[in-house]
Amino acid sequence: MKIQFDTLDYQTDAVNSAVRVFEGQTIKESNFTITNDVPQGTLFASDGIGVGNRVILNEEQMLKNVNKTQILNGIVPSDNLFGNNKAFPQFNIEMETGTGKTFVYLKTILELNKQYGFLKFVIVVPSIAIKEGVLKSFEITKDYFKNQYNGVVYDLFMFDSSKLDRVRSFASANTIDIMVTTIQSFNKDTNVMNRENDQLSGARPIDLIAETRPIVIIDEPQSVDNTDLAKDALKSLDPSAGFRYSATHRDNTYPKIYQLGAVDAYDNQLVKQIEVAGIEMDEDGNRAHLKLIDVKTGKNGISAKIEVYKKTRNDADKITMNFKAGDDMFSKTKLQAYDEVGFIQDIDATPGFESVTFSGNPEKITLESATLEDEAIKRAQISKTIEEHLNKELKFKQSGQRIKVLSLFFLDKVENYRVYDEEGNPSLGRYARIFEEEYERLIHLSKYKELNDVNVPVSEVHDGYFSADNKGKLKNTKGDTQADESTYEMIMKNKEGLLTFYDEEKHHTAKANKIRFIFSHSALKEGWDNPNVFQIATLIETKDTINKRQKIGRGLRIAVNEDGERVPGFAVNTLTVMANESYKDFAEGLQKEYEEDGVIFGVFNKDSFATIITHYDEVTEEMEILGKEKSEQLFNYLKQEEFINSSGRATDKLKQAITDQEIEVPEEFIDVVPQILVAAKSKVKSLDIKDAKDKVEVKVVKEALADDFLELWNKIKYKTTYKIHFDSNKLIEFAAKGNESFDGVDSIQTRKGTYLYKKGMVEMSQAGVKADESSKSSVRATTSGAYKLPDIITFLQNETSLTRKTIVAILQSVNNLDSFKNNPLSYMNQAAKIINAIKNQLIVDGIEYTRTNDKYEQMLFSTETLNAYLGEKGNSVKVDESKQKTVYDYVVTDSSIEKDFARKAEMDDNVKFYIKLPDWFKIRTPLGPYNPDWALLYEEDDEQHLYFIVETKGDTSFEQLRPHERAKILAGEKHFKAVDTDIKFKRVSDEAEIRG
Repeated sequence: MKIQFDTLDYQTDAVNSAVRVFEGQTIKESNFTITNDVPQGTLFASDGIGVGNRVILNEEQMLKNVNKTQILNGIVPSDNLFGNNKAFPQFNIEMETGTGKTFVYLKTILELNKQYGFLKFVIVVPSIAIKEGVLKSFEITKDYFKNQYNGVVYDLFMFDSSKLDRVRSFASANTIDIMVTTIQSFNKDTNVMNRENDQLSGARPIDLIAETRPIVIIDEPQSVDNTDLAKDALKSLDPSAGFRYSATHRDNTYPKIYQLGAVDAYDNQLVKQIEVAGIEMDEDGNRAHLKLIDVKTGKNGISAKIEVYKKTRNDADKITMNFKAGDDMFSKTKLQAYDEVGFIQDIDATPGFESVTFSGNPEKITLESATLEDEAIKRAQISKTIEEHLNKELKFKQSGQRIKVLSLFFLDKVENYRVYDEEGNPSLGRYARIFEEEYERLIHLSKYKELNDVNVPVSEVHDGYFSADNKGKLKNTKGDTQADESTYEMIMKNKEGLLTFYDEEKHHTAKANKIRFIFSHSALKEGWDNPNVFQIATLIETKDTINKRQKIGRGLRIAVNEDGERVPGFAVNTLTVMANESYKDFAEGLQKEYEEDGVIFGVFNKDSFATIITHYDEVTEEMEILGKEKSEQLFNYLKQEEFINSSGRATDKLKQAITDQEIEVPEEFIDVVPQILVAAKSKVKSLDIKDAKDKVEVKVVKEALADDFLELWNKIKYKTTYKIHFDSNKLIEFAAKGNESFDGVDSIQTRKGTYLYKKGMVEMSQAGVKADESSKSSVRATTSGAYKLPDIITFLQNETSLTRKTIVAILQSVNNLDSFKNNPLSYMNQAAKIINAIKNQLIVDGIEYTRTNDKYEQMLFSTETLNAYLGEKGNSVKVDESKQKTVYDYVVTDSSIEKDFARKAEMDDNVKFYIKLPDWFKIRTPLGPYNPDWALLYEEDDEQHLYFIVETKGDTSFEQLRPHERAKILAGEKHFKAVDTDIKFKRVSDEAEIRG
């Protein structure tokens, strides 16, 4: 099995954001002499010349590029190019865990080489785990990237202090070379990288690397350059520039050029949705429950956090309270059950021996003392995790989806999984034994008898990821030792095997093919994941050191099927977290962790509206924005009118305005009211975490699969084929000269790089010394010599997928090639955008659908397994089954707009039947599959039946959609015209608009 890769828009946007930073720069290869004293047998260029990157930086132009990129991505423009480390420009790229940041920065490296010829790159990571993850990503993407980038030669290696010849070849290579290193390898003077070395004729490895002026990729910068020593270490690489990739940037002094935060990733279904399940025992305070959570030493002495029951007005709640020596347990809890516990005699804070001693019974509790209640809860957690796992396997089996399901258990002690006798013979630890007992009980239930692995012995369906000693015995580690390195290698090596079903006919009989349940040490908490982890349970007895983001990070990635293809959509992608706490506590704790990492939800500030675009040219990407000054005016107005409270959060008044899609603003902002409401709506969103208790299985309303359903279904069930009438002469003409929708390549204007002369007045006041720019003008001075012109034909071929002959014909038809000479890169990028826009328009204009005899399978409505979530944060609308107006007892939706539409369709007497079209109802288009939103049977005047396909796009007008998405919808309209069953196509934001 080989993991397949798709071109995903958000990843392309992240790559382009980095590439755009250098737009218009003069880029050259830089050669330098390494040494004339080359030891025999080294991997060295014969002339002793090293090859490096060279960027002649125009800081002002680079900042303009950065600002343009920020505005395109809805980020407030930065005033400065440099952050805290002023040695070289660095840029923050924010990508939520599980969205493929390693893939993105590897692709960025290749794109930077393609556009500018950069050759030398250094990836700096914070840990062994992440280093191994980078190596695995390099291995599994290499074939894909070679195909995408015309067989480009590139290599990646791990810095190894015992193989310094590899540093030599890095310095001298004239192909793309990428070095991966941990920050710990060069942040101290004693590191081999920082010491003179005889293998390098007395040179320091760091100096050879620095001579190449590498572009540095910093993976998880909050853990890499969080000290002055680390910042100095990065500076010693003498980078041309740096790109910083993380889900949570702590240092926001660096310009952020791209952001895909947690809320956006969930909203766009780019990661799995999260549901939380928990096992809670509530005995209403009838038993003296005691669980030691933590012991701390502070200014006021030693204190202990203990989970207890405490009396409330009506009963008793289980809570965590702070206690100190001398506290009487009955007095603190107000419950009779604690009378026999007595008072706290002593609290021991010695690391590893934390405990609390009582005067009564029990005599003592420790962090590690597992009570009978703990044992029962752990068994229930294991059992429910297995049950969730088997149910998911059953769901995929019934829907014909070949997706292997994996579950992950985190343990803090090896002995809970594997124990050894005096001779070193292994046997099951406590939780492994419980697992096997519960698995054997569940797998033999009749409903699971058709599952793929029902006959695989229980001992072969689970395995542990733990580090081992030299005799092969598993041992406890901290996650960053040499022993752990081999464990990470094993995890990465088994990745494809774990995703492959056990199948004797296909000879898929390896150990990894049988494994579906993984036990891992809690120390191995970062740097690896698996897309098909659907359940995560934490069986930890001591203090839980894995934060919630690390837990979910192991399973957030979108699942893949047996062919290695991504299977998007929440219908498949739900990650169930078996928590040690309530759903509410987990959700609040996760949000708190995000906020501690600098991700603040729902807070407005004076710059919140600065990036509202007031004018945008789709082809040249020239734009005007509201700006910081106007944004501050609007923010102050909204506070004054109590749309925003003193804490910067939305009031009910603003939430109502968003719902009504109306808001009163000063006259100067009236033209941007829709954009203001969109910006406000994005701010009031928070993490959408589901409660597993609210999950219900959606059932077919069989009585509804009758006359009205069949009448509507018979209108939409037909499939089509398409052919494209593509007029190459029109493409050449429109691309060169333009048409009614787009300007042509002939309209492109560029200017030569100029020097800006600025002067300003220096003023001294009590506030300090301030310099204000008073005038600015360009100077008639140019760089010596013309730009070296790149191969524009090959560039446009790659960007547009058109033939060389067509590209040449377009360029021969234009009269502005002087603009190409002025600024080659700007001209080529604009030309590519224009040609692609016109090509896509002609494809859609020229598409012709023909109805076939093939039909969508009606029976899929009955066989598909759907889940709905109820409650305030649910994704469904309960229907009135007696009306028999739709297929299921719940309508499962993708957005609040769709929920509102379903509610109104349910209430609208003119709507006789409606269907939320399922994921399998896909229409083929030349731009990818298109899945329409709704089908409706509508009645007017009690007799005339109208049939609609409805597309709901909320606040976004059709013109504001991406051209690619717009084109797919237009192609979908043509499909339904070809079906020729009087079906009408409508784009609406509200159900009431159907009548219009």
